[in-house]
Amino acid sequence: MARNRQRDRAATAAAVVETVDGGLAELVPDRERPRAWTLLIDGAPQSHVDLDDPAHLSFEYQRRLGHIADLAAPPNRPLQVVHLGGGAFTLARYVAATRPRSTQQVVELDGPLVQFVRRELPLDPGARIRVRSTDARAGLAKVQDGWADLVIADVFSGARTPAHLTSTEFLGEVRRVLRPGGLYAANLADGPPLTHLRGQIATAAAVFPELALTADPTVLRGRRFGNAVLLASDRELPVAELTRRVATDPHPGRVEHGKELADFAGGAAPVTDASAKPSPVPPASVFR
Repeated sequence: MARNRQRDRAATAAAVVETVDGGLAELVPDRERPRAWTLLIDGAPQSHVDLDDPAHLSFEYQRRLGHIADLAAPPNRPLQVVHLGGGAFTLARYVAATRPRSTQQVVELDGPLVQFVRRELPLDPGARIRVRSTDARAGLAKVQDGWADLVIADVFSGARTPAHLTSTEFLGEVRRVLRPGGLYAANLADGPPLTHLRGQIATAAAVFPELALTADPTVLRGRRFGNAVLLASDRELPVAELTRRVATDPHPGRVEHGKELADFAGGAAPVTDASAKPSPVPPASVFR
């Protein structure tokens, strides 16, 4: 019945709208994919989901997070993943589709949004996905030491990452939750002069010995506001393979690591809870 409802809505190209804690949530049908939808909050795109093909990732930054999930372990091996920020559960659906038997925890503060997405874009009942409606840092604190192969942070409130999710103390909790060799991947948003992004690189470097950053070259050059994905671990990163995958995306990106990444950070200071600020407000032109 739910499947038929989704097909009917897509066929008539009718958006589904509901007020949630974060504002006005809209599910807008993708005219090129019969059962695909884009989630917007107050007009800002948050997620894209194809119910017929959950392995399809439409947004650039989500493709890069998908590459990281692919490289977190040998192919077909189930993962244990913590998702900080739920949206429409795009990455959780991706991992469930590409790595069956994975166990995942999604932490999403906006309870009404969780209910809206669950109702309109149901999760596969066979997927091992648990969703908690709580603050990302509070939810992370409930995960046992060394549980996760991968922690993905994609948390935005009013199109900004909350300050308490940008500090060394927060990343210390992330490292506690990761098992040895586990990966941390964060979706970051910034624009010129890239102060926030440089600070987040310095913050991660204070907690993890290995870092890489991937983004559109124009974002890295400070020419426009956009997304960058930061990757961190206590082990050597699969930089060569990540670089190859990102370079062959529909919208090719670049990967920085090692000395080049340190030079890019430019001596920025690590962020602590005492000095933390939310990520910058995106310019209105970003969502036009």
